[in-house]
Amino acid sequence: MSPKPTHSPADPDAGPLTRRRLFAGAGVAGAAVAVASMLPAAKTQAPAVASAEPAAGAGYRLTEHVRRYYQTARI
Repeated sequence: MSPKPTHSPADPDAGPLTRRRLFAGAGVAGAAVAVASMLPAAKTQAPAVASAEPAAGAGYRLTEHVRRYYQTARI
């Protein structure tokens, strides 16, 4: 009986733990930890919602600076 090869060129993932695979795994694990630490903070922050109702007639107003913008935007 001959010993089984530990690594075959056809399957690069099957083989002994190399330094390159160790560092790649550590990088992936570090990125996963960073993403996982950001998730709880994203859940607790609620978007800011304007609670005050605008006054009647406080919508669009054609003011002087708006007129100047319209003048510069003409083709």
